[in-house]
Amino acid sequence: MNCSAEEIRIHQTLLVGAHETSALLADAIARVGPVSLRRPDGHGLGHFLARAIIGQQLSAKAARSIWDRVTTAARRTDVGILEFADDFVDDLRACGVSASKLKALQYVSAAQRDGTLCEPLLKKLKPEEKIQRLMSIHGVGPWTCDMALIFYFHLPDVWPEGDVAVQRTFKRLIGRRKPKKAVARFAPYRSYLALSMWRLVDASP
Repeated sequence: MNCSAEEIRIHQTLLVGAHETSALLADAIARVGPVSLRRPDGHGLGHFLARAIIGQQLSAKAARSIWDRVTTAARRTDVGILEFADDFVDDLRACGVSASKLKALQYVSAAQRDGTLCEPLLKKLKPEEKIQRLMSIHGVGPWTCDMALIFYFHLPDVWPEGDVAVQRTFKRLIGRRKPKKAVARFAPYRSYLALSMWRLVDASP
């Protein structure tokens, strides 16, 4: 993956913090190399939230498999993912989406219609205000909000407290140090630290 000069600079900043924290962490971040925030796929925030909700509490492989089935089924009906959740309930359930996630998708669909997901407004809000607005949607919790802030709005300093893979990997690399104190050292680039943790998880056999 090609990284920008800014992303290389951020990586170097993370390395400095890592060397001050733990030799294991520094070695891991050095092996990962610079990381980049993915660009949105152009389908909009509602679509992004739908994918995040479907992937909640699942392995990356399982989440990808269910999402692929959902998008394939939706294409056959020639409607968007959220319209599919509203009008093709049985088809969505057949793809492996749980009843609770289906209900959450329908609430996201309603939020898109009523203006809660108005992107020009959301982009102007502070991070905590974005979270408050997104959390007002039934089924959108802290983890989904963090994913939106990192991967959709590209905020550089979000630490996903609720992501088990990130937290477990970070704690393993910092040893006995207190995680909250250790992670504070990486502000204002904690999103990039989280990306490095995910990259390590993906690279594990």
